[in-house]
Amino acid sequence: MKPDRLISVDVFRGLIIAMMILVNYPGSWKYMYEPLVHSNWNGLTPTDFIFPFFIFILGVSIALSYSKQLAASKSRKEMVKKILIRGLKIYTIGFFLHYLPNFDFTKIDLFGVLQRIAEVFVVSALLFIFTSWRTQIYIVLVILVGYWLTMSFISNEAFLAGTLEPGLNFAAWIDSLLFPIKSIGDHGWNAEGFYSSLPAIASGILGMLAGRLIVEQKTSEHTVSWLFVAGVGCILVGYIWGWFFLINKKIWTSSFVLITSGWAVIIFSLSLFLIDLKGYINNLLSKIGVIFGSNTIVI
Repeated sequence: MKPDRLISVDVFRGLIIAMMILVNYPGSWKYMYEPLVHSNWNGLTPTDFIFPFFIFILGVSIALSYSKQLAASKSRKEMVKKILIRGLKIYTIGFFLHYLPNFDFTKIDLFGVLQRIAEVFVVSALLFIFTSWRTQIYIVLVILVGYWLTMSFISNEAFLAGTLEPGLNFAAWIDSLLFPIKSIGDHGWNAEGFYSSLPAIASGILGMLAGRLIVEQKTSEHTVSWLFVAGVGCILVGYIWGWFFLINKKIWTSSFVLITSGWAVIIFSLSLFLIDLKGYINNLLSKIGVIFGSNTIVI
């Protein structure tokens, strides 16, 4: 373990990976423990936090990693090349996982969890390299407000304004315009579709902002306090926004972004405090987290 590496990042990411495995491979889909099932549509279950938590810690990792590279005066051209190659690798793995175990190459599904992770990683990393933290805040605001406006106030012959039903909303309509319907998914819409990846990118940027705060203010109780307060603020705004723009993981609504990011910030700040500041690392939970978090792609 590198002496300047934040162990809490590996632990947080590793435990999220472990939870992903738990909810995606339950042994039997007929006997699922209710909290380990995604909400049917609107609302939140504990499982709905897992994916946005991973996106958040991805953003934190981007800030920590690329801050060091920029400080070392690494070539931006070389950094961009590596970002694009890594994003392509992640996307390709996700794309070909669709064909397991039947290897049915008659259908092409362009979207999925790893594909969204690749998209968020590439866009967020490029934004981190080429824009300031103020610009990133503006981008988050534009994405979240713009997503709310388009999803709530635009209608056509396919759906009414404000409709957020499966396949009958602005995001599904945009996806169907841009991509062949057979490439979107079995339902004619996809929870990891193109348009709903925009607010997912906002989740990644919020993670980057948290990571940038750690880089600039260093790991201290003061930093932890600011992160905790920011998390509480995001949750409050998210729930208020949820009165008008329902909380929904499958279309990644703006209220969902703020609530899940808020809780991610709070839990991460507590991890930062307990693990990196207080040194509570010699326990089973932390050790499992480090193992899973340090070998994410393999696992």
